[in-house]
Amino acid sequence: MADLSINNITDLKAEIARLRLLKEEQGAALKERVNTPSALFHTVISVFPKSPANSNEDKGSIFNQDFFGIISRILLPLTLNKTIFRNSNFVVKALVGFLSQKASHFISEDSLSGLIGKVRSIFDRKNKNPDYGIPPDSEAS
Repeated sequence: MADLSINNITDLKAEIARLRLLKEEQGAALKERVNTPSALFHTVISVFPKSPANSNEDKGSIFNQDFFGIISRILLPLTLNKTIFRNSNFVVKALVGFLSQKASHFISEDSLSGLIGKVRSIFDRKNKNPDYGIPPDSEAS
């Protein structure tokens, strides 16, 4: 519709009416698609990880995480509920617990050591003086 040119007020009003009608049609189609029970079921199921049927190892298992992942499964919801969400109701605390359980899969020894390394490199750059010694190519042989 980029080729459409609006030259006067009647063209503008006609285009506005066409866009409003298109908006209503698309809104009705989207509402029909979302309000079906299967769409609601698939939305709820998509929150949980899918386990492969033919594999013996479970990627979402607590036993395949490293030490920091297991500790974060316990400490992350506990500290969030005791500090930030102290006066919250049960639903909020349950939601925080659920989301922090999902987030604990991303916390591992590698991610923590990478984060510590980045923070350490920021402070090391500020304290280090550059060495402007004699370059190896400039020496006479």
